[in-house]
Amino acid sequence: MPGPTQTDATNALDADQLDALVTAAIEAFAAADSVAALKEARLAHAGDRSPLALANRQIGGLPPEQRKEAGSRVGQARNRVRQALEARDAEISAAELDRRLAEERVDVTLPTELGPLGAVHPVTALMEKMSDVFLAMGWEIAEGPELEAEWLNFDALNFIPDHPARTMQDTLFIEPPEHNLLLRTHTSPVQVRSLLDRDLPVYVVCPGKVYRADEYDATHLPVFHQIEGLAVDRGISFGHLKGTLEHFARAMFGDDTRFRWRPSYFPFTEPSAEVDLLCFVCKGSSVGDPEHPCRTCRSEGWIEWGGCGVVNPRVLEAGGVDSSEYSGFAFGMGIDRTLMFRNGAEDMRDMIEGDVRFSRSLVGGAR
Repeated sequence: MPGPTQTDATNALDADQLDALVTAAIEAFAAADSVAALKEARLAHAGDRSPLALANRQIGGLPPEQRKEAGSRVGQARNRVRQALEARDAEISAAELDRRLAEERVDVTLPTELGPLGAVHPVTALMEKMSDVFLAMGWEIAEGPELEAEWLNFDALNFIPDHPARTMQDTLFIEPPEHNLLLRTHTSPVQVRSLLDRDLPVYVVCPGKVYRADEYDATHLPVFHQIEGLAVDRGISFGHLKGTLEHFARAMFGDDTRFRWRPSYFPFTEPSAEVDLLCFVCKGSSVGDPEHPCRTCRSEGWIEWGGCGVVNPRVLEAGGVDSSEYSGFAFGMGIDRTLMFRNGAEDMRDMIEGDVRFSRSLVGGAR
């Protein structure tokens, strides 16, 4: 419907004329059947050049005693037009929304092809399971940077300056050498950081990624994962270490797990020991039986799991702990190696190839 012309607004201040303008506007809004049509009607009847807008401008030319009454009439008329416009805009918007929903409806019952699902990496899943064992005992999880200071990685752990582990054959140093930075070779620096940052007593377990200049083969990776633990408190002994690791091992390998403790040497513990587990494949029966060799334990009957010991007093002193009052124990195990033991993974290289079938075959790395 065409809008009123500017000529119609000549006597627009008259009450009857204002009513006519309002009626025309309402009829134009009602006739609009789309957002675009409503926009045109709005410009014609409520825009800056509409008759009502022009009538509003005429108020200034009236005698002062007539302006108040005329302004009230024009304001009421424009308010009625605005309300009618808003109501019609809501109706048209709702109708167009219903139309779009009907046109764009998706039949969710139609069959569809789902993309292949991924899987949690077995190493990640096992790392979380190991951490949960210690969280259940009241320990804390501690983390630290993978780019580490040489002092924290070696000196604070009682490695002598010419220790073989410091050489380029074992350690990946970062240039320039005078900055004394390296990719951590174990997660033990996190233990030192925990002693420096936390109040005693300290019970922390430190899972994470470590780096060494190792060969890339079925049993070695230059980047692998460790979990290390540290307990420092009054009265800590080797017996506490033994009980803790036996509980940990049974949580990983089952209640019937058998252990063997062998004397060993580590710069950061004294005394030190290696923990061996009875081969869970042959149960030791392959020892001395050439006709039935065991590939898992190489017919030795035992599998080396990790190292441990009572914390060397020098390490405690480096961490700001009074070794005459406090003692502690520490241990470390390879997470990748534990995964091989638990799930029968034969080649460590499979763990970093990124093949999701490997992760699925191990069911997330946790039985």
